Amino acid sequence: MGRIERFSTAGVAPSKRRDYWNRLCGDTLSRTVIDTPQSGFEAEMLRWRLGEVTLLRPRSDIATVRRAPAAAGDAGAAVVLHLQHHGRARYSRPGVEAELAAGDFVLSAADAGYRFDLTAGHELLVVEMPRAPLEARLPQLERHFCRRNRTDSAGGRVFHEFLLSLWRHGDLGATDPEWQAGIAGVLADLMGMAVRAPEAPAAPSGRGAGPLAARVLSAVEARLCDPELSTRSLAEELGVTPRTVQKVFAGMATTPSAHILHRRLDRAADLLRGDRRQSVTDIAFGLGFNDSAYFTRCFRRHFGTAPSRWRG
Repeated sequence: MGRIERFSTAGVAPSKRRDYWNRLCGDTLSRTVIDTPQSGFEAEMLRWRLGEVTLLRPRSDIATVRRAPAAAGDAGAAVVLHLQHHGRARYSRPGVEAELAAGDFVLSAADAGYRFDLTAGHELLVVEMPRAPLEARLPQLERHFCRRNRTDSAGGRVFHEFLLSLWRHGDLGATDPEWQAGIAGVLADLMGMAVRAPEAPAAPSGRGAGPLAARVLSAVEARLCDPELSTRSLAEELGVTPRTVQKVFAGMATTPSAHILHRRLDRAADLLRGDRRQSVTDIAFGLGFNDSAYFTRCFRRHFGTAPSRWRG
């Protein structure tokens, strides 16, 4: 197939949205069922099938996603990775439970079954691919299943950014079988690096817990849409001085304001391609920009084109 497909409940009668979404999800990832407490359920999904690899980018209202185990003799040799791009979720299967925040991911055997309890405002990056290429890079693959991983390692960050870059530059070469095979190989390499990173530490519980740089970056991600986000507000939240925050970013060869701006622009690029319901102005103001013209100038400098052309 190769081309990105877009699905939305927007054009479906509210009483029929849950059934529509269940049919779509079951067709996309077999044995998957969605439940939601909201009658006017709203959801969107980007779906991209590249040979034997399926890439998904779903977002929805509060929902519970269940994937039943495959029947005996019907198991497929595939793995599925769910990366929490925004929002929070609880992942579970018998004997295993993990709370996922933005930047966390979990790897599962596609035939084993699992459950996700998703909060409002979430967005996932999902990859389902054959097991063999990943197993060749991770000989003890099963010990990595069903545990919380972070993308704040070097390998994790590269993997996360690669997934986002695929969605941003979507259809370039997507129908070329050699390109598809190459992407599958790169995905397996980068996923292997991300999974091999040390097991995620416990979430920080106080001002002195966890590496400062990780805490600063997490605070930026959590407040990316806050127009009051600044060096001073970060320092106050973390209980450090503004100079300390500046030193953290200096160690990454940037400044707090530059990092915040670039993360907002990257997020804007994702939304422009993935969320057709919002206008360019709505996206700009929703990400903390107070001036849509300033947003457009910054976006053009960063990506080399205007937001409207990027969306088109």
